[in-house]
Amino acid sequence: MYRSHTCGALRESHIGQEVTLAGWVQKTRDKGFVVWVDLRDRYGITQLVFDQDRTSAELLEQARELGREFVVQAKGEVIERASQNPNLPTGAIELLVRELKVLNPAATPPFTIEEETDGGEELRMKYRYLDIRRNPVKEKLLFRAKVALEVRNYLSQQGFVEVETPYLIKSTPEGARDFVVPSRMNAGQFYALPQSPQTFKQLLMVGGMDKYFQIVKCFRDEDLRADRQPEFTQIDCEMAFVEQEDVLQAFEGLTRHLIKTIHGTDPGEFPRMTYDEAVKRFGSDKPDIRFGMEFGELNDIAQHKEFNVFNNAELVVGIAVPGAASYTRKEIDALVDWVKRPQVGAGGMVYVKCNEDGTFKSSVDKFYDADDLANWAERTGAKAGDLICILSGPTNPTRNQLNMLRMELAGRLGLRKSDEFAPLWVVDFPLLEFDEESGRYHAMHHPFTAPKPGQLELLDSDPGAVRANAYDLVLNGNEIGGGSIRIHDKDMQATMFRHLGFTKEEAREQFGFLMDAFQYGAPPHGGIAFGLDRLVAILGGQESIRDYIAFPKNNSGRDVMIDAPARLDQDQLKELNLKVNLG
Repeated sequence: MYRSHTCGALRESHIGQEVTLAGWVQKTRDKGFVVWVDLRDRYGITQLVFDQDRTSAELLEQARELGREFVVQAKGEVIERASQNPNLPTGAIELLVRELKVLNPAATPPFTIEEETDGGEELRMKYRYLDIRRNPVKEKLLFRAKVALEVRNYLSQQGFVEVETPYLIKSTPEGARDFVVPSRMNAGQFYALPQSPQTFKQLLMVGGMDKYFQIVKCFRDEDLRADRQPEFTQIDCEMAFVEQEDVLQAFEGLTRHLIKTIHGTDPGEFPRMTYDEAVKRFGSDKPDIRFGMEFGELNDIAQHKEFNVFNNAELVVGIAVPGAASYTRKEIDALVDWVKRPQVGAGGMVYVKCNEDGTFKSSVDKFYDADDLANWAERTGAKAGDLICILSGPTNPTRNQLNMLRMELAGRLGLRKSDEFAPLWVVDFPLLEFDEESGRYHAMHHPFTAPKPGQLELLDSDPGAVRANAYDLVLNGNEIGGGSIRIHDKDMQATMFRHLGFTKEEAREQFGFLMDAFQYGAPPHGGIAFGLDRLVAILGGQESIRDYIAFPKNNSGRDVMIDAPARLDQDQLKELNLKVNLG
């Protein structure tokens, strides 16, 4: 037996007991006549003590030779700690060691394995197995496991059945790029790794499973950010014989359960907002509603003077920044520079200070009088002490730019509080979006999303006006889940493929299996998929997902720990019937 207790288990009630511990050496302190060793495992830290009065000279010398991260086993008696540590659960006791065994010595780690480390991100990713020993990373992985367990328990209690779907599937042209896998037994043919189990979960509904879920790995070969990985995990769900309201109620219940269980707070009923309303009020289809700063459109009250920047703009829109009228000219100039950054792309910014005495001071006083500025304040909801920030230009880019400014300012003002949770359903998305580059419409979600009831006929006359029977769940300004009511009728699905530019032959080749299944009695069905990585990060008080993944990739999609992706040798390439031009 390597251990009788873990390093986080011992308390005063164990004093006098003989125990065995095993773990890693966190650090040693040598005072000459006494040596203390902090022994760490996943569960905590216990202090080991060796002293010249109660420890043999040989054992004392053995303790002095221990290095950081040595794996050791210690046997001894639990005693009361002379200098107790109230910040440590085991701080009232220590282990007087009678026998010490080095199970494995360790090289000096490349960074300190403590709460605060001197290792940079790339170095810690290279030695991720060491980084996982640090409490901040370990606790995030344990938190992820807790969330996943709560999801499984809740959905199982609601009658959902967990079913595994294949990882080796067929590549389809919709969505992001696929990762492809060559088939050795079928020369010249390839599998794809799934971007989601979408068609399989629909087929499970055709198969009568009724309520399905799966915590599943998905893969997308796309450009990466801090909150994206080439492989990610979904909570994938589908239900039969449901309308949109049924799905929203079911997964509002799951999300409320997670927030209540993990944080002890009830977010209450989730508000709902149409896509058009979200974009108009916040400039985003995933608005953060923990704070205000809603958009105020100013075209009708700002385009009547000689200020051509506004007169020539498709949209003039502003936000009221609470308490920011006290900003200095230097601080406001820095904001103007911020919106001009290439990542934002605005041409400039007009500002209005709403002074405490009820007067106004703006960067366009030459063109607008106090009554004009008062109207702008009323439209944006600005109060005395606030700063109005106004952008103008083409509608969609300007809304996006002001959304970025809104989120930046909210961060600076401390309004994006990680311990507050503001969920929101966004509904009634456009079914299709026009792609200028290809000159045709694409499905905004995926080609299996049903249009809102009664809107199918608009596909021929005004496809851009058709609204999808789709919904996103937004939490703190992040989309954590998205889904839709699916098309379950073969003819409607064929119509959708036609409007997406598929020929009958292409639709048959890509999705014939699904069309065939629909003719055998497909029930009305719909579902949703949550991004588990992002959901866990937000519930954990952060927005970057990387530390909540055991072995993440870097921003180039590389695993720097195992050095992947890597080249195959020529024998493997030949066996797979592949030729690779390395020049």
